[in-house]
Amino acid sequence: MNCLNLLHVTRDRLKTNLDILKSIRNPRDPALLQQWEKLLKDLQEDCRGPLPCMTDQPRANNLDKNKWKLRSYLLQQLEQRAKEAKPVNMVGTAEDWLRRLNTVIPEPQESLPDVLIWLMSGQKRVAYARIPAHTVLFSTAGPMSSGKFCGKIQNLLLQYPEGEGQNILPAYLRVCMWLGNVKHSKNLKLLQQGTMVVYAETYENQAKIKDDWGQQGLYYCPNFSDVMGRKALPKTDFRAPPEWHWKADWVIEPQRRLLLDIDINKSQVLEEVYENQSRNATGAWVPAAIPNTDVNGQPVEAPENVKCPQGWHFKKNWIVELNHAVDSEGWEYGVGIPPSGLPQIWNSVEKTYHSCRRRRWVRVRFRNHREVGQKLSLEEETLSFLQMQDLSEEGKEGWEYGTFGSRFHLDPQPTSRFRRRCWHRQLAPNEDRGVAPIFLLEGSLEVEQKKQPKKEVERTWAWQHWKDWRRAPEDPRIPTMPFIYCTLNKPHYYQLFCYIYQARNLMYNQVLTFQESFIQVVFLNHSLCTQTLKSSAAPTWSQTLIFQHLLLFEDPKDTRENPPLVALELWQHDSRGNKILWGRSMWPPVVWLGLQDWVFTPLRWHPLVRELGEEEGEILASCELILETRKLKELHLPILSVPCKNGIYMLPKNIRPNMKMMAIEIMAWGLRNMKNVRYPQLLLECGEKSLRTEPISNFQENPNFPTSTFFFTVFMPMEESHAQPLVVKVLDNQAYGQQTVVGQANIDFLQPYFCDPWSLNYTTVKLPTLSIKKPNTFLDLVYKKFWFDSSKDEGEYEQDVDWWSKLSWATGNEDKSLKYNYKSYHTLKVYDCELETIQAFQGLQDFCQTFKLYQEKPKVDSPVVGEFKGLFRIYPFPEDPDAPKPPRQFSAWPEIEDFPQMCLVRVYLIRAINLQPQDYNGLCDPYVILKLGQTKLGSRDSYHPNTLDPIFGTMYELTCNIPLEKDLEIQLYDFDLITADDEIGTTVIDLENRLLSGFGARCGLSKSYCKSGPFKWRDQMTPSYLLYRYAKQKGLPPPVFDLEGDSIYYNGEKFKLQSFEPTPPTYENLGPKKERLALYILNTQGLVPEHVETRTLHSNSQPGIDQGKIQMWVDIFPKMLGPPGPEVNISPRKPKRYQLRCIIWSTAEVDLVRETFSRDKMSDIYVKGWLFGLEKDAQKTDVHYHSLTGEAIFNWRFIFNMDYLMTERVCVQSQKDYIWSLDPTSVKFPARLIIQIWDNDFFYPDDFLGVLEMDLSDMPLPAKNSRQCSLKMMETESKWPFTPQKHISLFKKTNVTGWWPCQVHEDDKWRLSGKIKMTLEMLSEKEALIRPAGQGQSEPNQFPTLHAPERNDSFLLWYRSPIKNFCYAVCKRYRSKIICLVVILVIGFILFKFVYSAPNYLTMNWIKPKLRLYPPIKIVNVIGSVNTSSLNSSLFTMEGSKLKPLKDHGPTLVKYPGIT
Repeated sequence: MNCLNLLHVTRDRLKTNLDILKSIRNPRDPALLQQWEKLLKDLQEDCRGPLPCMTDQPRANNLDKNKWKLRSYLLQQLEQRAKEAKPVNMVGTAEDWLRRLNTVIPEPQESLPDVLIWLMSGQKRVAYARIPAHTVLFSTAGPMSSGKFCGKIQNLLLQYPEGEGQNILPAYLRVCMWLGNVKHSKNLKLLQQGTMVVYAETYENQAKIKDDWGQQGLYYCPNFSDVMGRKALPKTDFRAPPEWHWKADWVIEPQRRLLLDIDINKSQVLEEVYENQSRNATGAWVPAAIPNTDVNGQPVEAPENVKCPQGWHFKKNWIVELNHAVDSEGWEYGVGIPPSGLPQIWNSVEKTYHSCRRRRWVRVRFRNHREVGQKLSLEEETLSFLQMQDLSEEGKEGWEYGTFGSRFHLDPQPTSRFRRRCWHRQLAPNEDRGVAPIFLLEGSLEVEQKKQPKKEVERTWAWQHWKDWRRAPEDPRIPTMPFIYCTLNKPHYYQLFCYIYQARNLMYNQVLTFQESFIQVVFLNHSLCTQTLKSSAAPTWSQTLIFQHLLLFEDPKDTRENPPLVALELWQHDSRGNKILWGRSMWPPVVWLGLQDWVFTPLRWHPLVRELGEEEGEILASCELILETRKLKELHLPILSVPCKNGIYMLPKNIRPNMKMMAIEIMAWGLRNMKNVRYPQLLLECGEKSLRTEPISNFQENPNFPTSTFFFTVFMPMEESHAQPLVVKVLDNQAYGQQTVVGQANIDFLQPYFCDPWSLNYTTVKLPTLSIKKPNTFLDLVYKKFWFDSSKDEGEYEQDVDWWSKLSWATGNEDKSLKYNYKSYHTLKVYDCELETIQAFQGLQDFCQTFKLYQEKPKVDSPVVGEFKGLFRIYPFPEDPDAPKPPRQFSAWPEIEDFPQMCLVRVYLIRAINLQPQDYNGLCDPYVILKLGQTKLGSRDSYHPNTLDPIFGTMYELTCNIPLEKDLEIQLYDFDLITADDEIGTTVIDLENRLLSGFGARCGLSKSYCKSGPFKWRDQMTPSYLLYRYAKQKGLPPPVFDLEGDSIYYNGEKFKLQSFEPTPPTYENLGPKKERLALYILNTQGLVPEHVETRTLHSNSQPGIDQGKIQMWVDIFPKMLGPPGPEVNISPRKPKRYQLRCIIWSTAEVDLVRETFSRDKMSDIYVKGWLFGLEKDAQKTDVHYHSLTGEAIFNWRFIFNMDYLMTERVCVQSQKDYIWSLDPTSVKFPARLIIQIWDNDFFYPDDFLGVLEMDLSDMPLPAKNSRQCSLKMMETESKWPFTPQKHISLFKKTNVTGWWPCQVHEDDKWRLSGKIKMTLEMLSEKEALIRPAGQGQSEPNQFPTLHAPERNDSFLLWYRSPIKNFCYAVCKRYRSKIICLVVILVIGFILFKFVYSAPNYLTMNWIKPKLRLYPPIKIVNVIGSVNTSSLNSSLFTMEGSKLKPLKDHGPTLVKYPGIT
């Protein structure tokens, strides 16, 4: 319950802020943004607090826990949304938040029953009020977790039980309730002031026999009983409840309720006395036995003896009431029926058999207002207008006289035979027990009743039962608690100010206006009425009703927090003068406890509720309740200074709407989709002004009004929140001058229609020209030149681009490898919504708007009975007749004669998206039906089986008469073979709005003007003529073309072609420069471009739910503008049959996974391949056995056939899901080739060695040899920007040969597992027939011829080449050892040589032997023929000198030092 209360607090604050936000109708009001920020702040604050956790609650079930999680998640989400919310669509966003909160608030399992309060009348339950228990439940977690009315005063509107008095409000209560655990009630105090008193109560009863009062004549009634006289309650049987004690003895309690003035707190009272007469024996009328009675026949004083109570006065004397069914003297007649002698029926015409007659005397009594300085005594304040009667005489004993079931009186009556008096004994609680003592009283009397023995009274009742057999049955209920009273000794006085301005939207779909209407304000038991207005559709009272000296015993703080409700009732008089209650509105007033911060409460619209809770109209009013403080009591009444005129209080100037004369111009274009009408006409009402148009004489042939422009002035409030709506009613003139309202539209928000007619930038609305009145020779030549070569074969363009290429360019789904140089000339705008919802195009209602007509007040599911097409302009109008009048906004248009207009309509349906499934397989079989007037196109035979996204690619051409046939209805159905076809969804397009719109929505504006080609200009008019029409429509001078300078002077500016085309275009299909320049200018004016719109499908069976979307566009060609443009071919592209030939030449470096007997690694390799999505057509090569190196040779050909869609880069296959399926389902999958290498095993499953997967439209370029083949080839994005990987499309480069890597996934990464050499060749179906080839090596083995590979027989493998296999085995097994051995040998040889040469070298280095020259040796002779003596002398002389090399090449003699 704590969670529930927190959610209710969040919901209530959000709803309150949302209601205030809705009441601000002017979007430019600065208070709108402030209220939006307050809403977001309060929502974030409420959602930030966590909900009490339910996961740790032992008694919480799974539903409670999941519900808590859902609610917590929603609050977090709403808080986040509130933080990110922007001031866009504020009301819709807040309403969505409120809706989501309301979905999680309902409690699926109620743990506490609701509290019921019943209003009893005797033993019958008359009315009740139901209070949800959580609203008054107390929580120790704090006031936020407690119920919003826990311990607080709340207003309860009682209602009748089901089926009784549904249109009447039975009663209104103000109660204060508290529900919680008793141990939490220690500090409970329901009321801020007053004393709670507990009494034990019993009634002493006596009967009158022979003028003596006693107990003898009581019969069935006990001497002491309850208030109904059913249960015997003697004073001696009462016992004090536990924890309570008697505070005093039994005392007689005077019945103050009988002393209470029935006119308490009323300012004026209508007193009545009935004068009674009876017919005597002679037939004359004489005074009756009881001459003066009330309406029930009880005797009262004669009118002349009725005294005015203290504090009252009379203004007029007694008069006879004649305003009901009586004769001229006020008598009404009847026949007396015994035993009472009173008639049951009264008639206004006297008959001879009538024995009684009476007439009613009335007089109005007014209360005396308190003068300034006059003080009331404490007794007067305490008794609150109780009549001051002396109780010392007859009433000193406290007896009251009467009978059970009727009213008791303090004074005995002549016929009184029974009397009773009330005995009270006060109870007081004992010491503080930690709980509220009042809860200890429960069941206290019940215990005492159970202890009572059977009394003699019961035996008396047994034998006297036959005397009163018609007595009501005994009440089985036993009182279980004493009576609890609240004594309030200090009342508070208030003044209520009700500001009432006017009412609106009252007479919906009625021609008559309100007759003699007035407002009656009811507050508690007070009521006042406004002045009565004679006749008005929107009655305006502009009056203030003041209630003075209102008495409330509540604490002012409680009153301010939850004040009593004020009820405003709207009454009118019918043709007979009877008052009729039209509606009631109830809301709490604004309470002010002083005038320090007081400001006038602004006027707001409040709904008027009629029978069965239906809202019918609104009333602009406000109420404020002001406490009379001591300072305010010294002022003159009323407290506030309110202007008074002719005895009527007017509205204060501060809150009175500012009125200004405004002119309203109406452009009434026509009525649409009205059924069963003869001569309709328009009735426009704004405030108290109205206007009627002329009836449409021939509605079936021309539903437009003969006169389209109207004008009237009216005084309107300047505040948007106070503005009256503009009411449009359609009247049908039937036979004998009878008029009935067949449809009505209320335009509440008038701000969009305000304009400034004096503004220089303002452009009036003009009707577009839809015919060429005077075609000149130049235009004829243009048309002839424009529509040239219509029979030219456009098949030549099929190879390049088509319309679907333009769509792919716009959506960004084009093939990147397809290069088209002139893509910028053919742009297309794809809208993801309806064209009418584009804000820039104003809903295509810039010329006239469409207003839906209803026969009842519009609701969510209200049926639309028709449409009114028109437009309004509102602007200030001078009140001075001599002041200049503003120009009219609508003028008489000669082009109105062009309607109705015959048009050719082309509907291009492209595709549907995300349709709702209709079949059990989650798909549907959609087909299209078009309806336009009486024309119906489409066939159920052309359905698209088993798809939710069908591609239609169809153009429908229709001829229609606009506006008689303006609604184009596009319906999608689901094809069913046996049962009736199901409707998927429908969308409706208003062709008239597109035809009349100034944005050129009838035919989208192309980007370029092409004379020929696949994107040929398709409009009826050339761009230059379109520019001329657009300038005329906008009130601009016509454009001036300069053909020599390639420029246009338009709207005061000069446009040159060079500014749009800096470089001369090379596209050969473009039109002349003049048309291209005009088209460039048109594309800058905000017109509707060439487009594709996405429309949402809706279904009546599932309102408000999106049934899917359809992409399409519509072209409209009025026949008065000339022949239509060429059609656009949007036929869907069909897949083309291709044949892929894959030749597996060989493999290399394939992983070896098996070991032979000689522990050699080997694999039996074969290759398997297929196309993705065509696994059933998988093919494989033969097996290459005993591959020891990973190399294998196959020379094998794979052949795959596919249906390839070039534009989407996918393969298309149609196949049936089941055998019993009627139609195949089209499946699209990428054109992907999968090649796998396997190891063949005879006894075990084959081992997977590697895979190669390539997209044939974007495949890597193969390597020329196996050494260049690596995994980098398969990377889509290169790590180095300067070395990008090359990719090709096999559909373009039809033949390619080379090496590709195969890979395997291990340890969360891919590694190279082999290489494969292939030849891939892509052939069209025609080429495949010309160049046939067989699979594998079968015939026809050609293109190229594949020979069987030369492989060694594995059985004789070792015997055929033993040396080779031995070397391979040795190298394969002992490769590392052999390498190590060779390295060791080389190192050893080097060491041996070093050891062998080291001594000689060391000897020569250490000893250093010198060269010795002996004399006997004839060295000279050896060297040359020189003299020995000279030689010797030279040698000795050179000792110690530095030697230098000789220049000649002869031998040189070197002399070393130390040689002799």
